[in-house]
Order: sequence, then C-alpha cells, then structure tokens
Amino acid sequence: MSGPYTGENVLHVILVTGVFGCAAAWLLGRAIARAWRPPWQVAGAALLLAAAGRFVHFALFEGELLSAPSYGCDALIFVVVGVLAWRTTRVTQMVRQYPWLYARNGPLNWRKLGQETEP
Repeated sequence: MSGPYTGENVLHVILVTGVFGCAAAWLLGRAIARAWRPPWQVAGAALLLAAAGRFVHFALFEGELLSAPSYGCDALIFVVVGVLAWRTTRVTQMVRQYPWLYARNGPLNWRKLGQETEP
C-alpha cells in the first residue's frame, strides 16, 4: 500500500496542491459564501477540485492519477481551506449587511451588539 504523494516531487506537490489548489479552494469557498449558500456545498466543490488537482499532477508531472491516499489528502486540504474562506466571508457579510445587529468578534466569528465577549 502506498502513502500519499508516493513517487511525486515535493516541489510539484507544493506548487499544485499548496499554491494553486489552495488558492482555488479559497476562491470557491468565498464564491459559495457570497452566494449565501450553505457550507456543505464547499465540500462538494472541494472534492471536484481535488479530482482536478490529481489530474494536473498526472498530466504535468507524471504523478499517479488514481491514488486514493493522494486524492484524500488533496480533498481534505481543499475542504479545510474552502470552509475557512467560507467562514471568513460569511463573517464579513454579516457584519457589513447587518451593522446594527452584529460586530466582528475575531476573523471567524461575530457577536450580537450589546453582548459582551467572555474573557
């Protein structure tokens, strides 16, 4: 049984998955949030993006196309990045659209105005 990214160059993995894939996952999470869609749609789109990432590894750098561990790692990374982008975008939307109701409470959360944050 092979592990993730077996036989692939580390630089290629960083370039395709780390740079291009995560940038695409960030943009898809942000786009889904801007359309006021639920976060589970990020997961579905990230799974498709992971398949595209596997294809790029295969087509450009002769990586293994049907590698379940590599696909799983790509998908997990893209889901996490996409959900983080979705959440930060949703916080910005809530604070901008409803400024009389909500205030930013960190990069991933908002609070109702009039409620104090707990220490």
